[in-house]
Amino acid sequence: MNRRRVLLGVTVFLSACQSNTQTITASSPKDNSSILDAFDAFSPQFFKLIDSSASLTVLGKGYGWSEGPAWDKSRGQLYFTDVPGNTAYVWKPGQEVKTFLSPSGAIVEGFREPGANGLFYSRSGRLILCNHGKRGLESLDLDSKARTSLTNNYQGQAYNSPNDVVEAITGDLYFTDPPYGLEGLDNSPLKEQAHNGVYHLGENGQVKQVISDLTFPNGIALSPDERWLYVAQSDPKAMHIYRLDLTQPNAQKELFVDLAPYAASGLPGLPDGMVIDDKGHLFATGPGGVFIIAPTGEVLGRIKTGKGSANCTFGEDGSVLFITNHDRLVKIQTLTRGLAWRS
Repeated sequence: MNRRRVLLGVTVFLSACQSNTQTITASSPKDNSSILDAFDAFSPQFFKLIDSSASLTVLGKGYGWSEGPAWDKSRGQLYFTDVPGNTAYVWKPGQEVKTFLSPSGAIVEGFREPGANGLFYSRSGRLILCNHGKRGLESLDLDSKARTSLTNNYQGQAYNSPNDVVEAITGDLYFTDPPYGLEGLDNSPLKEQAHNGVYHLGENGQVKQVISDLTFPNGIALSPDERWLYVAQSDPKAMHIYRLDLTQPNAQKELFVDLAPYAASGLPGLPDGMVIDDKGHLFATGPGGVFIIAPTGEVLGRIKTGKGSANCTFGEDGSVLFITNHDRLVKIQTLTRGLAWRS
């Protein structure tokens, strides 16, 4: 549906980070299926990745906190989770959202969020789940729905509540382990790990902690050449995205982007989930919506979603961005393609 867009002009704000910001917004839609809060363009490059006439389409709503989207290229469908609702859902073009797993995690005492969180569709055709209630990573057979535990402890101590996961070309997995699933978070009596870590799980089953000094590690992604591991920190006092050089033994994380200045207006959301396009741009959730960040670290712009956004992934032909947006699932057409569609 075509709708009139109004260019509000060039404003100057977030001067510590960007200037000459173009804000594009839409007139009120006639129905609830298609919405658009606004785009904030901090660079002309933003509109080479997002068409200024694009809008958000609501696919489902009514969730406690939607998370973990993963596109199944084989079956042409999207999986996502409602973490506090302990349920995973599936959506397919032309169909309504349906329950996929219930419970998605576990039914267990001592957890504020026992459900599955981040998901990743593996190159092997399996679905990888970050299972809060089981405190580990699982592999799910999509035909039988049988689960296999991949890891549930580091050095004999249970993980906190694995949150997000990404797979390397080798099949190795990298995942984050904040305490978000636990009642009391860091003060939970169930917490066994001294750190809220970032881990590497090798194909041989060996686990290595690669980052140990983040407060709330959350979203995770790999650059196209798999040199850089990106990790978001969902800390309102340090809204950072870090990167780690995987080609350097014993490398230390470095600050990639500070998103704190973009929250100055009180927009909802923290650095959380992220996905990479085929040119290495990072689509990262944060205050106000989804940021598009160049491989250099330049913040090109923001898709403003109106509510806190937890995560995002590409799907359909690779050019559609799906966003788990607080209590709903939305999508938007882009001018790029996800890394998984790279030829």
